[in-house]
Amino acid sequence: MKALLLTTACAVTVSGTAMAENIGVSMALFDDNFLTVLRNGMQEHAASLDGVTIQIDDAQNDVGKQLNQIENFVASGVDAIIVNPVDTDATIAMSAAAQNAGIPMVFVNRQPVNLDSLPEKQAFVASDEKESGTLETQEICRLLKEQGKTEARAVVLMGELSNQAARMRTQDIKDVLATPECGFITIVQEQTANWSRTQGADLVSNWLSAGTEFDAVISNNDEMAIGAIQALKSAGRPMDDVVIGGIDATQDALAAMKAGDLDVTVFQDAAGQGHGAVDTALKLARGETVEQKVYVPFQLVTPENLDEFLSRN
Repeated sequence: MKALLLTTACAVTVSGTAMAENIGVSMALFDDNFLTVLRNGMQEHAASLDGVTIQIDDAQNDVGKQLNQIENFVASGVDAIIVNPVDTDATIAMSAAAQNAGIPMVFVNRQPVNLDSLPEKQAFVASDEKESGTLETQEICRLLKEQGKTEARAVVLMGELSNQAARMRTQDIKDVLATPECGFITIVQEQTANWSRTQGADLVSNWLSAGTEFDAVISNNDEMAIGAIQALKSAGRPMDDVVIGGIDATQDALAAMKAGDLDVTVFQDAAGQGHGAVDTALKLARGETVEQKVYVPFQLVTPENLDEFLSRN
């Protein structure tokens, strides 16, 4: 089924209804800046709809806990379930639990491994990861060329490898660097920092201590990029020496860009994904037809257009 493209956070709308509807939501992790915006987007949108209640549970990055939450939602008879998966390879079992109970399910933000074989009454709302790492790396390539680099070295900070987004974003980086335009950039280190600012800082500190030289940090998300910035500053490296990119355009990332530390990020509309997930879940619960893949576009953020994104995410 072809993907439906959402151009704004309000592109999918569900009118209020007098009928009470309950949605159970299992989030991979509450303690994550981007996922907090996503969660808040769902809560705020559900609160604006008559008769809709939403219960959001924290899986605390534990696959077993998330599966238990889904089973509890099934047992309590919710009208729909939204899942932000801890491990995108575990989504087959989640799909089966909802399908067997006849309860609609919507995966949000993280692409389920069974995306192309989702049962009826199940859907996926997110942004197309093919755009994310591609936009980030192309802009980093442009900036390095602008500096006059004909040979450049990059380090890559990867998210959790159990997440499809981390794998896709890393592949995007490699695809861009394989093009003639950006082939002058060589990856000298790549390692997972699990989406974490602290782990990103530790990893970059270790590379610096080991004498690794690099001209760019290409991070799968903003949190790890901010960690890299902290490590570079602690080591006394001038920020002008290194081009740093992330993804998500969180408020902390935009503040880092405004301060001149972060060079590139990519806006992922967390609130828009949250709205879309709630609306899609309600449509499925009401027996309406929806597209199985609902995409909210990524947008490149640079110091030049930063102000457009300061009030978002």
